[in-house]
Amino acid sequence: MKSCVLAYSGGLDTSVLLGWLMDEGFEVHAVYVDLGQPCEDREAILQKARNIGAKTARIVDVQDECTRDFAFPMIQWQAKYEGIYLLGTSIARPIIARACLQVAKEVGAQYFVHGATGKGNDQCRFQLAAEALDPDIVVIAPWRMESFRSKFPGRSEMIAYCAEKNIPVKASVSKPYSSDENCFHISYEAGQLESLDVNGVKLVDFGMTVSPKDAPDAEEEVTIGFEAGVPISVNGEALSPAGIIRKLNDIGGRNGVGRIDMVENRFVGMKSRGVYESPGMTILYTAHRQLESLCLDRDLTHLRDRLAPEVAEMIYYGFWYHAKMEALLAFIREAQKVVTGEVRLVLYKGNIDVASRKSPNSLYDEGIATMEGGGSYNQTDAEGFLRIMSLPGRVQARRRKEK
Repeated sequence: MKSCVLAYSGGLDTSVLLGWLMDEGFEVHAVYVDLGQPCEDREAILQKARNIGAKTARIVDVQDECTRDFAFPMIQWQAKYEGIYLLGTSIARPIIARACLQVAKEVGAQYFVHGATGKGNDQCRFQLAAEALDPDIVVIAPWRMESFRSKFPGRSEMIAYCAEKNIPVKASVSKPYSSDENCFHISYEAGQLESLDVNGVKLVDFGMTVSPKDAPDAEEEVTIGFEAGVPISVNGEALSPAGIIRKLNDIGGRNGVGRIDMVENRFVGMKSRGVYESPGMTILYTAHRQLESLCLDRDLTHLRDRLAPEVAEMIYYGFWYHAKMEALLAFIREAQKVVTGEVRLVLYKGNIDVASRKSPNSLYDEGIATMEGGGSYNQTDAEGFLRIMSLPGRVQARRRKEK
């Protein structure tokens, strides 16, 4: 019997996939990768997989690992896809693939199966990650198979299949949008969100954030501690990587921080509309950037900022385990060694202001920067500096004048 590992969530799609794979003669090992999806009964999800017929079903908890080794380097890079998206879904896929391949190695499975469609980005992220980690693995994406799509052209057929197989699912034929959730964010897409005439923020029933207009009327302060560019504490309390995200999700969420509505360019070439909420990540990106303004050299900051869009693009597309990303991660670890200190932020109805920044590695010198008289900066020095810098321009201007 062919053996496969299925990235299993317990929802409608992956439950149908589990039953369909068994119909196709596969021995299925279901893997639920725990990324901090809230309010889910993990054991009930595993038992459901076993009841359907999975050979094995297990949970692989990667919350701290994903936060520490994937999300935090992304924050150090200040990586935002197309300048907006904080990559909450993108960063989760490479570690899901890695967890599934580890199980595949343990059970001797030759196939890795995922439920991503042939139109989206996740199929790229899963396959590029899996094949970079194990070139001998065979990736099965049923939604790219005509035989699967002809059997399940829509949700009605999937729900009917589950009823026939006595597979319990919480799904309805009509759904205004689909969502994907982990400890970093919730994404909302498809359904009514495909219409650009719809106000996404009003349509979506947000799960992590309150509306800014419903947030408290009082400001809330939060202090983030960093060491070498890595978040280590919230309000003076040292927390695990995932604990920092959870704490900031609570704080940012109740203050209406971190909502995004955007039209983005997918890797496959089409434009798509997505609504996202990332309260904790939004706070961390802001605090990290403010601390860098003290510690990081100008030219190094500008170099990082020029490279950051490319890093974001690589993460969005799914090239996490490729050589260029490995080199870029080594670069950012070196560049961030001095980014240590604390930033105090003020949150108010969806807004973030900076109250204070401090660092033992601060390059800010008030004696140099002061606009008052005196200080250690000699303004006369600027004369020679500017004459040198303007030399090429003066030569070109003379040539133009002669012509």
